[in-house]
Amino acid sequence: MEKKPQYNVIVSDRARRMLAEHVQFLAQKSPSAARKVKNDLIDGIRSLHKMPERYPFLYAEFIPSNKYHKMFVERWYLILYQVKDQTVYVDYIVDCRQDYGWLMR
Repeated sequence: MEKKPQYNVIVSDRARRMLAEHVQFLAQKSPSAARKVKNDLIDGIRSLHKMPERYPFLYAEFIPSNKYHKMFVERWYLILYQVKDQTVYVDYIVDCRQDYGWLMR
């Protein structure tokens, strides 16, 4: 049986900042919920080292077709990433309850 190659996962500085902002905001209301969201997001990102193509592409008017894959975590959070060769680039972690129209421009 042929073993599928593992992917290298790189999280951009912007995505790291976005993760920190989401967790800090949530921690003001519920530190335990913030820990859970942080762990779930990190686990989701780590899972991309195997079969990152399993998530669909994001289709939006101003985003080139087949550029970003989208993964939803914890109902509200959207992780956008690209797959190039054997590397996954995590570019955005978006809270879908906020206006993220800036992403589409």
